[in-house]
Amino acid sequence: MLMVKALLLLSTMLPNCRYCHTHTKNPSEHPNSVVCFGHFTRRSDNKRLQRYRCRHCKRTFSDASFSLCYYQKKRHLNAKVFEFYSSGVSLRRSAILLRANRKTIVNKLLFIGAYAYEYLQNTNKELSKAKEVIFDDLETFEHSKCKPISAIIAVEKGTRRILGFRVARMPAKGLLAKISRKKYGKRPDERSKVREELFNELKDLIEEDAVFQSDQNPHYGLTLRKHFPKCKHVTYKGRRGCVVGQGELKAGGYDPIFSLNHTFAMARANMNRLFRRTWCTTKLPERLAIHLALYSLYHNLNLINKNKIRTV
Repeated sequence: MLMVKALLLLSTMLPNCRYCHTHTKNPSEHPNSVVCFGHFTRRSDNKRLQRYRCRHCKRTFSDASFSLCYYQKKRHLNAKVFEFYSSGVSLRRSAILLRANRKTIVNKLLFIGAYAYEYLQNTNKELSKAKEVIFDDLETFEHSKCKPISAIIAVEKGTRRILGFRVARMPAKGLLAKISRKKYGKRPDERSKVREELFNELKDLIEEDAVFQSDQNPHYGLTLRKHFPKCKHVTYKGRRGCVVGQGELKAGGYDPIFSLNHTFAMARANMNRLFRRTWCTTKLPERLAIHLALYSLYHNLNLINKNKIRTV
């Protein structure tokens, strides 16, 4: 009887089989199906890992089998790529500094980006809902200024916590409009669609009667009333930014949407493709979204004053 209890205790400490999930299916019939099966040293980081064997399906696995980095040979570069890409370092320079191939850095970027936005939303849900939100569009371009892109970003007022964002293609304006249509054809305007997606997603992070602040874009109010009918929308006339030194910050006087403009200025200072004068341009809008996800997560976890953020 004591032996059976010991085996049952051991079965609860060992992981489920990665292939047949024997413990989950019927642990009473297979109390000791997964057993220890030696160790091995991983070559990439010289870490000693436990190996297991399932007596039910006769297959082996290890502690590394349950990791998101399974089969990665250079998993030690993940954290450095995350920090470099959020600190103004370009893709090619990251490859030089880390002594890795550019394709490796791209793969790391795609891997981290696949989980960054989801983790950003999960960390935001752990905090209390925002009561004052500022949002606006940050404009950049893909490949050429004739192909502009808009990134709508929502920020909590005061804490400057990034709540969410979306990236959308948009047609060129002003003197570049005619040149853009001639060279690249008519560009779609996806701003309204992604704005709907963003505000629909932010319902779990923002109070129903929250105060929203933005510039006087006539399209913002329609979207807000649809998704937040009880909210209050305050608009301000747009102002020109400083010529040099402070990016999106406004020149002269009190700035009512300082939290957002300061966040935009920090993004342009820490994302190489958003520098005011740079040759690191965005080639695909999807890659800009991934880069924004990485920076937003780094911004919330490391750059802003966490003491001001209210917990649930």
